[in-house]
Amino acid sequence: MTNKLLLKGFEVELFTGTFLAEHVGVADDVTSELPEFVKEPDHRNLEYITLPNVDYDYLRDALLMPREKLRKWLISRDLTLIPGSTLSLGDTKHFERSDPLNPYHDLIEATYGTRVVTTSVHINLGIDDLNLLFPAIRLIRCEAALFLALSASSPFLDGRPTGAHSQRWIQFPLTPEKVPFFENHSHYIAWVEGQMASGAMENERHLWTSVRPNGSNRPYELNRLELRICDLITDFDLLLAITALLELRVLTLFQDSKKLDPFEISSLNADQLAKLSDMNDHSAAKLSLDSTLYNWIDGEPIQCRDWIRALMEDVNQLAMDLGIAHLLAPLETVLNEGNQAMQWLRSYSEGKSVSQVLQHSISEMAREESSQKTF
Repeated sequence: MTNKLLLKGFEVELFTGTFLAEHVGVADDVTSELPEFVKEPDHRNLEYITLPNVDYDYLRDALLMPREKLRKWLISRDLTLIPGSTLSLGDTKHFERSDPLNPYHDLIEATYGTRVVTTSVHINLGIDDLNLLFPAIRLIRCEAALFLALSASSPFLDGRPTGAHSQRWIQFPLTPEKVPFFENHSHYIAWVEGQMASGAMENERHLWTSVRPNGSNRPYELNRLELRICDLITDFDLLLAITALLELRVLTLFQDSKKLDPFEISSLNADQLAKLSDMNDHSAAKLSLDSTLYNWIDGEPIQCRDWIRALMEDVNQLAMDLGIAHLLAPLETVLNEGNQAMQWLRSYSEGKSVSQVLQHSISEMAREESSQKTF
């Protein structure tokens, strides 16, 4: 590995439940006994966060160890981890509070209900140079749909197919509804302060969009890019592949920002870029790898798979120079065989019930963890 790689960290949300894939909330008990986990507003899911590191081997272990620890805790109670990013078997009619005394959770339940009861993985890249952070955010927002397409894993809700590959992204309440392309740090600060003053954002965390700046004291102190659009990715190899593609894309931008900053080379203005990116995100949520998207450079249509393959080709030489080209291999498998949502829908079309599809994936998820175990 080389020290040119960026710091990387993950925020991973997980559903808990039975081996029959029924969701069961235990977040309060888990967080009281396993301090590395934190509560979400609904107790059927919970979250853990990895410490930032540049090394992909370290990241693999950092992702695995909390999940293995949680799995052992769950097994002792005849429970397990449930893959997917929505309440695939329900029940979406009832919000199940994890912390009834938390006023922010009051707001979330009253405003959004179970639309927010989802799981995902947020990928953070350390970028403390603000002159690089905002061009990177602009580029990745333009291409966020590609990362959603690779990760889509939520085609079911309440025991039925929804017609989308990422029902999570379809239902999740993007907040505020319209987010501009930020010109720089000053623009971001002024916009966030205005949103909070108007009540559109409850606090500085209440910016739910595909990608955002992050840091210890938002919006004033920033040191990383947070990609929030991905569904839950249970396969560690695929998660690291997606992370590597994201990092390589950002590092390519850093080599010459004038060649990849949308503000420098796109024929579209900032408002048009925002509309195009949001439209692409929605299209990828519906059909993922089979979607037709629109290139941010010129607004022309492009097939999702073709766009991803073009990016992989663009970053290939840099990946080899950095010694991480091997990490990208799972992306080709997904392009050829489909993401998790597509595989699940294929099994469903062959006659398996939603419950059967999920039960099979529960077993596969456990097997993958066991095969990765190195400690």
